[in-house]
Amino acid sequence: MQKYIMALDAGTTSNRAILFNEKAEIVSQSQMEFTQFFPEPGLVEHDAWEIWETMQYVARRAMEKADASYKDIAAIGITNQRETVILWDRNSGKPVSHAIVWQDRRTADYCDQLILDGETEFFKQKTGLIIDPYFSGTKIRWMLDHTEGLRERAEKGDILFGTVETWLIWNLTGGKVHVTDYSNASRTMLYNIFDLSWDQEILDKLDIPAAILPEVKESSCLYGETDAAVFGGPIPIAGAAGDQQAALFGQTCFDPGDAKNTYGTGCFLLMNTGETPVRSEHGLVTTIAWGLDGKVEYALEGSVFVAGSAIQWLRDELRIIDNSPESEVLARKVPDTNGCYVVPAFTGLAAPHWDPYARGAVLGLTRGVNREHLVRATLESLAFQSYDVLKAMEEDLKQPLGTIRVDGGASANDFLMQFQADLMNNKIDRPACVETTAMGAAFLAGLASGFFASKAELKEYRRSGAVFTPDMEDKDRDDRLRMWHKAVDCVRGWAKEGE
Repeated sequence: MQKYIMALDAGTTSNRAILFNEKAEIVSQSQMEFTQFFPEPGLVEHDAWEIWETMQYVARRAMEKADASYKDIAAIGITNQRETVILWDRNSGKPVSHAIVWQDRRTADYCDQLILDGETEFFKQKTGLIIDPYFSGTKIRWMLDHTEGLRERAEKGDILFGTVETWLIWNLTGGKVHVTDYSNASRTMLYNIFDLSWDQEILDKLDIPAAILPEVKESSCLYGETDAAVFGGPIPIAGAAGDQQAALFGQTCFDPGDAKNTYGTGCFLLMNTGETPVRSEHGLVTTIAWGLDGKVEYALEGSVFVAGSAIQWLRDELRIIDNSPESEVLARKVPDTNGCYVVPAFTGLAAPHWDPYARGAVLGLTRGVNREHLVRATLESLAFQSYDVLKAMEEDLKQPLGTIRVDGGASANDFLMQFQADLMNNKIDRPACVETTAMGAAFLAGLASGFFASKAELKEYRRSGAVFTPDMEDKDRDDRLRMWHKAVDCVRGWAKEGE
């Protein structure tokens, strides 16, 4: 019997491969960071070929650690950074340029023009999304307009588009399969999430040829098999989902009302709304959670662009910490931030503000603010941003949310999780295994391949590791939130010309 499911987790700053056994326990894993390119302020790019090469490396390394061959792998599930745009030549397989990353703001002016032209409701009614550079559609148009001869090649069918999972599946299958899943398609701003089809009216409006688009399939189904050259023999590829939807699935949030918050490069709060899409009136987006067993389920989502990457900023740019765990040690050395607030709007503000021109700032500085205060304020900013999303979600639902399940790298920080519970005035439930994004991909592939029997079985594998209970006075919470929102107001529109 085959022993493992392999999850390929294509993140924003690193790729990871994890082998899970039949009890959904981690047997082996491997991770490698890849290069981040920042050609100008607000622009973020990746080398798509480097993404593919590092993913091959970590997958093979994880197999070596478990002494596993392709015959031991029942199926592969893929989860990925969403919205990032890759265009490549159908014949050569080579990317036409760097990938434009979801954080990239280069299409802000074009998005402004669409909004001024009164297109907001047009896109929202079809895609569930707001018009923002975050999503894939305007990035694709920018690449077609700014790479010589690319539009003509695309119209002739020589160019393919994909988000990262599409690119990986295409390469894993030796260029035989060009496919995406419902969850990733729903993040492009090109896909009608109600009709479940690429929307020709949108394609016409953005001047994007349909010939470049992948086939859209369920999140848990057989897409194809790996080319023998990759792992020595064929392995079924049987699951794919955007990272946040995969985390929702990995947290076993299978019922309407179940919610989770992932603390990765960004923060993403999603709530399952079942087969009924909920249209937001408070700055959130409606998205597809997954397609499974012939049904599509939806989610309400609020995104924070900068979370874990703010901790990386402390480490890599400011160099005031050596590693992420040190941030918790330093934050606990001081009782508060000494009036300091960090707004890490490095690539604008996402939900519920949606300001691509906002930029990061440190506010409230006095002579007494030291290294520990700055680190603590940066950690607290993750919780403040998540609070704003939670409140928007509660306003859309007209009811408070219950316990929030959490995951992602920064959720291992006990200080942050306790502050989050205090700020939200909600219980925070952290699972024993915080790798729920990869676990969700493994679950989806395992269901399609028969490795796992049912969603009921999967619920048995999700175990709580720690529960954080709120313990903050109402006045203290209100005072901190008032100053946070004052700080946010200060960074709005910073990068907009003429303001």
